[in-house]
Amino acid sequence: MHCPFCRHNDSKVVDSRTSDDGTSIRRRRRCTECGRRFSTLETTSISVIKRSGVTEPFDRQKIVNGVRKACQGRPVSEDDLAMLAQEVEESIRASGSAEVEAHDVGLAILPPLRRLDVVAYLRFASVYQAFEDLEDFERAIDVLRDQQAELAGQQTLVPPAGQNAPARRRSTRRIATAPDTAPVQDSAKPSADSDTEAPTAETAAAAAAQAPGEEKPAAPRRRRAKKPADTVTQPRLL
Repeated sequence: MHCPFCRHNDSKVVDSRTSDDGTSIRRRRRCTECGRRFSTLETTSISVIKRSGVTEPFDRQKIVNGVRKACQGRPVSEDDLAMLAQEVEESIRASGSAEVEAHDVGLAILPPLRRLDVVAYLRFASVYQAFEDLEDFERAIDVLRDQQAELAGQQTLVPPAGQNAPARRRSTRRIATAPDTAPVQDSAKPSADSDTEAPTAETAAAAAAQAPGEEKPAAPRRRRAKKPADTVTQPRLL
């Protein structure tokens, strides 16, 4: 390979690194004449055999140009077209063949284009597969409907992860906060700070025997015992 600086025809490889997808190798070279360094990118070549029998190298830009015509007036950006062309090239390289027919390249375009835009897919398929009447369009539309219904059924069968987690947490929280037993108060035991005594059986019987129209006598107050007064002793006279 010629040096891009001095055009010398000899160089030495200093470093080589493979790309993440494994389709290319980046090499760092040093010119033996001027000593300057430059990088090269090596990829495998794919040849496309056209219907006329002419062979030409695979060009990703031709895929972009062909799909762009089918996507006119559709919400498809240039980045989407570039990603589609890259996906088509990766699928062709994954086949492992150095030569592919142009018909196989068109078949590799259809699946990613169908996921990108359905209307553009019908436009491209009508020209590429040579639709002749409305029945061809109806068959293609029926296939698309079946695929969308199958995809929607798969999404409904598998619920999103963690959908029932909040409900379980709420039920656990209610169980944790609920008291095991209610506190029982002993009504028969009088309070230590109260000055009145609990009613006896005789008092309850007297209250029950009282006539409805009579006034209830007031309960007798409890009198506290008075402390004895201190006695003063007088001196005895002799």
